[in-house]
Amino acid sequence: MLVSYKWLKELVPELTASSAELEQKMSTSGIEVEGVTSPMEGLSKLVVGEILSSEDIPETHLHITQVNVGADEPLQIVCGAPNVRVGMKAIVALVGARIADNYKIKKGKIRGVESLGMLCALDEIGIDEKINPMKHEEGIFEMPADAKVGDSIFPYLDMDDEIIELSITPNRADALSMHGAAWEVGAIYGLPVKLEEKSLTESSVNAADKVSVKVDTDKVPTYKIRLIKGVKIAKSPQWLQNRLMNAGVKPINNVVDVTNYVLMAFGQPLHSFDFDQFGSDEIVVRQAKTDEKITTLDHIERELTPEDIVITANGTPVALGGVMGGADSEITDETTTVALESALFDGTSIRKTSQKFALRSEASSRFEKGVNQGTVREALDFAAAMIVELAGGEVLSGVVESNDYQPALPKVSITLSRVNGALGTDLSLETVEKIFVQLGFGVQVDGENFICEIPSRRWDISIEADLVEEVARIYGYDNLPSTLPVSQNAGELTAMQKFRRKVRSELEAAGLDEVIGYSLVTPEKATEFVGELETTTLMMPMTEDRQTLRATMIPGLLDIVNYNQNRKNADVALYEIGNIFWPNPEDIRPLEIPHLAFALSGHLVDKTYRSKAVPVDFYATKGIVENLLAAYEEVKFIPSANQPGMHPGRTAMVEINGRQAGFVGQIHPATAKKYDIAPTYVATLNLQVMQEEMPAQTVFHDIPKVQAVERDIALLIDATISHAEVVSVIESSKVKTLQKVELFDIYQGEKLPEGKKSMAYRLTFQPVENSMTDEQIASAVNKITKNLVNQLAAEIR
Repeated sequence: MLVSYKWLKELVPELTASSAELEQKMSTSGIEVEGVTSPMEGLSKLVVGEILSSEDIPETHLHITQVNVGADEPLQIVCGAPNVRVGMKAIVALVGARIADNYKIKKGKIRGVESLGMLCALDEIGIDEKINPMKHEEGIFEMPADAKVGDSIFPYLDMDDEIIELSITPNRADALSMHGAAWEVGAIYGLPVKLEEKSLTESSVNAADKVSVKVDTDKVPTYKIRLIKGVKIAKSPQWLQNRLMNAGVKPINNVVDVTNYVLMAFGQPLHSFDFDQFGSDEIVVRQAKTDEKITTLDHIERELTPEDIVITANGTPVALGGVMGGADSEITDETTTVALESALFDGTSIRKTSQKFALRSEASSRFEKGVNQGTVREALDFAAAMIVELAGGEVLSGVVESNDYQPALPKVSITLSRVNGALGTDLSLETVEKIFVQLGFGVQVDGENFICEIPSRRWDISIEADLVEEVARIYGYDNLPSTLPVSQNAGELTAMQKFRRKVRSELEAAGLDEVIGYSLVTPEKATEFVGELETTTLMMPMTEDRQTLRATMIPGLLDIVNYNQNRKNADVALYEIGNIFWPNPEDIRPLEIPHLAFALSGHLVDKTYRSKAVPVDFYATKGIVENLLAAYEEVKFIPSANQPGMHPGRTAMVEINGRQAGFVGQIHPATAKKYDIAPTYVATLNLQVMQEEMPAQTVFHDIPKVQAVERDIALLIDATISHAEVVSVIESSKVKTLQKVELFDIYQGEKLPEGKKSMAYRLTFQPVENSMTDEQIASAVNKITKNLVNQLAAEIR
């Protein structure tokens, strides 16, 4: 909502606060101010000039003009506008002036003719095309005839105004009008509000004899029409055009501009029809019929459905109720009789229609959020009187309406002790009563009880808590006492929060950076790495890319890897801790499962003058997982060739104490190509399983007093046997002194039998008290090798 400071001061005459002070005060009182701007900002040396003479340059569209700008001598200015004429007053940018886009005017020659300035159109001084009443090709802007030569143009065009942009939340739609903003400012500063009034004179002809109204839907509480005959369509006076442009509305003509002016002033949408184009004396408001069509004012034909509200004449839609009028009945230069509409439409219905057709108008926006139901007739009468002032004609007697609808004014009660108890204040009865009076509420005081009659313009107030909020914001949030919460117990982290912090620290110690991805993804990405799974999808997502709750975090990480690598950041190490969403067999709501996922791509070590680059591989990725799970009793990595989206030969499932916790491996090359990323390795782990299986405490072991002993063994085994199986057999031999098993060599080639491979292990024995004898070492090694031979058919080399 754009609020003109000049207009606001007319409505609150005693207002002395500057726009900057007003910005701060309103922002701390419940209505956020986005900022304050001025149309003249960045412009300079623009004055009123009068064209004394105009001479055409042969064989061009240019004119040599002599322009009086109040100086001793007229200025010679070359101009190509088609509407230049002698006696015309125009906008003159002097030499050194700044116009739109910070363009500086300099002396120059055009076709060899010296030009000492520029005659300007509105767009050339920064008036946006959306609100500019003139097209550029129409020529320069003509200033009012009473504009004084040499004066600055800014006061004449109200460009010296200050525009306050309000960010209106849905609960404060009452401020979507100048009257609403004025009441708000008046309440904040305790100042009286003076609203503009107009006297309406009606003719002796009865409007009900010319037209009738019938409402055939429960979505329209009231519908009212006034008829104005003998109007003359023309441009609006400059003050009205200025006021509309400063409010962000494009001037059209005197009738349409009045409806827009009343919309901005009252917040009540109006619509003007060319009554002679109706072809009927009966207006019917109803729900649209299936396949019914209308061509709206933007000259687009739209196919309607029964959920749309239409205004019809002779059975044909002439307007899309509350959204936009029809092209067949719009006001044109030939219009002489105006049918002026003021109504209430159901906000939900209007929202659905405007959303369906992508038609967001000032009118639909207000019907969606709510309008003052008490001023529907007042706004209509004001507009009718104003049209007669600006366009002539006469208003036919009476309002033709579906009913004489008047909203019931609610009464809300509250006690002084309740106000003070809720705010922690010690306000007096008089102070609270004064605040309610400032707000324009009707107040009755019975002891310490306030009975407030709420005006129709504040339809957001209906319960006791609303009154508490009003007292708080008018009294001033910064004036409320501040106290610390009283509690016997200090807050602490939950077990999962503590666990997440521990995991986060370990990952960052490994060199990974944390990212936060989107929980909503496409349906395809939601289950890309988990296979077929029932997902949860939003009924009305903001975008198609964000509609389904993720069942895995890996696609989001791959998108981030792609984003980085496309920007020449090839080496990526990222992790995310968050929730994934799996179907809940016991509830419609999904299960939220805390998960960890990380991705590595590029190089572990960059190339230097003395060493080669070391690329990321499976073992580096697996090593990070092993470090995370180092404290767990039993961790297994089981090869998997069936994990969706993963490389079948470089992927392993992770088990913790027999429970599946996730997987680690390389993204399938086809998947990597789809995401347009380099070879990437990922891992994902279920934090809930990790937390539940984590040892309750760390067991201390004495530091050995004697030296460790190492022995190497080499095995010839089947190529299908994994390293994990060999280690499992070695550890199951239950040699108490065995502390470490390390694979240091593996070979598979032409010198070995087909289907065989050689693996060499280093076994580390570490007794606690006494050194091991040769016999004890040999016995331990024999026990291990015997199990390897028996269980894996290994050949000891």
